[in-house]
Amino acid sequence: MSRFKKMSHAIWHCTYHIVWTPKYRYRILKEEVKDEVEHCIRLFADQKGCVVKELNVQADHVHLLIEVPPKVSISDMVGILKGRTAIRVFGRFKSLKSRPYWGNHFWSKGYCVDTVGLDEEMIRRYVKYQEDKEKKEEQK
Repeated sequence: MSRFKKMSHAIWHCTYHIVWTPKYRYRILKEEVKDEVEHCIRLFADQKGCVVKELNVQADHVHLLIEVPPKVSISDMVGILKGRTAIRVFGRFKSLKSRPYWGNHFWSKGYCVDTVGLDEEMIRRYVKYQEDKEKKEEQK
């Protein structure tokens, strides 16, 4: 089976590793908030025809390995994920918006994105097990 996908006039394999953080890198992505963020990312990615290959929502940042069709720009995709999850989180957890440090922004500005080429399996393992690695380092 080919790793390439087909569209009417293109074959493609566009996989990205994306990382972003809540505003001020607060450790807010826990319990119900974490569950809502995960649900939203999967939902909004699916709506744009993207495939979430790996997702790891940690207390202070999000790691996402995602396959994005070439008709969707990566900056638009990140904007959709960050913007729409913020709206949903603030709508569901109203107490967050009332805190003076949030204002109308849940996520920090910017993000990190890297294309995944042939090392997809290695990056997938990194995203999946990075939280375990950080916990072990904290215990030292």
